[in-house]
Amino acid sequence: MAISLKKGEGISLTKAAPTLTAGFVGLGWDVNNTTGADFDLDVSVFMLGQDEKLLSDRHFIFYNNLVSPDPEHSVKLLGDNRTGEGEGDDEGIIIDLRKVPPEVAKMVIAVSIYEADKRKQNFGQVNNAYVRLVDVQTKEEILRYDLDEDFSTETAVIMAEIYRDNGDWRVKAVGAGYPGGLEGLLNRYQ
Repeated sequence: MAISLKKGEGISLTKAAPTLTAGFVGLGWDVNNTTGADFDLDVSVFMLGQDEKLLSDRHFIFYNNLVSPDPEHSVKLLGDNRTGEGEGDDEGIIIDLRKVPPEVAKMVIAVSIYEADKRKQNFGQVNNAYVRLVDVQTKEEILRYDLDEDFSTETAVIMAEIYRDNGDWRVKAVGAGYPGGLEGLLNRYQ
């Protein structure tokens, strides 16, 4: 049975899923479209060093850069769903924890609304947002975090962090909203 995390809670993946080598990170949401314009939510991953900054521009994984720069492509974004329609995960990421280079101390997983200001959209119009981690080999859901806050002015949300702690991989449910969309988050980590 999957572990349900609350905002700010974290777990050790070594303890919760000792056989986990690669994880599928699925994210999903529903929208209340009150603006008349289509919503396009985008998942991104910021691969950070010890200084909490991007290791390089190529360590910013998003719809225009789908794989990490390491030779093994340890982080892969599985495309860009431009509508979010349908049941289940709207976008996903594969992270092979065995292959993440040692200089990567943390991976921040975020969702932003494409052209939010132009379309007059924000996360107050997004419902049922979640992030979950599934073991790629066993297909078992390990953990899930359901975002339960109303971000009425924010256009980007950090959903979770996966980070190293004394050789152990840990996951933390973050649930922090930010203005400025994807650009605002990118500025934070450059």
